[in-house]
Amino acid sequence: MIEADPQATQKKSATRIQIRSLNKYYTMGRTVVPALRGVNLEIKHGEFVAIMGPSGSGKSTFMNILGCLDRPTRGEYILDGVSVGQMSNTELADVRNQKIGFIFQSFNLLRWMSAQANVELPLVYASISKEERQARAKRALSLVDLSSRANHRPMELSGGQQQRVAIARSLVTSPSLILADEPTGNLDSHTSLEIMRIMQELNARGMTIVLVTHEQDIADYCQRKVIFRDGRVVDDLANPQPLNAREQLSKHTATEQVQP
Repeated sequence: MIEADPQATQKKSATRIQIRSLNKYYTMGRTVVPALRGVNLEIKHGEFVAIMGPSGSGKSTFMNILGCLDRPTRGEYILDGVSVGQMSNTELADVRNQKIGFIFQSFNLLRWMSAQANVELPLVYASISKEERQARAKRALSLVDLSSRANHRPMELSGGQQQRVAIARSLVTSPSLILADEPTGNLDSHTSLEIMRIMQELNARGMTIVLVTHEQDIADYCQRKVIFRDGRVVDDLANPQPLNAREQLSKHTATEQVQP
């Protein structure tokens, strides 16, 4: 069980992400394609936010900008009080490595490496000693209940276990922000609940999480739902009573056990 951060409530009063008049255009030949059109958004410390919308709505472009993988055409992105829009490529890489943890739908694990080695990878680029890398990776795997699978390769793990390795990898640098792109998209309903349980427990420790999903039932576990359409935010809905993934997982397990 992941213990709650006693300061999480106080931290929520501070702003983690500020997006101001964000625009992104792509040029395809002579055609200019708008992906984002004047997006304004704030996300507080410790929030758990679902980003939703149909294909082509701009949510993936928005997440790429949040993750410092792309730059806006116009507008401002402020992370932890620092504007990242004018940073050099090296500075953006430092932000990605130090402040942001990424979780992908396809896991993005190296199949020839153990779970432990996959989790250690972000620390290799940070020039951290082998002993410290191993210690941090073990702690991260413990947080997602995978200590016993540390020496297994991805193909020896279930889909849910692979995603938990990916979550551990996102945590190993102690980021201030987790960006999750369809983290349950390739998983069955039971395993999806396991992933959402872990995400909620991380959020209870004060972790800020922004999650892209097209599944309404997954968004119901988040505290807030931001809806994109045609490159704009068309709705921003508070979810004051998110579903509790641990409770839903227990119910789901009980139902599976009584079925013939």
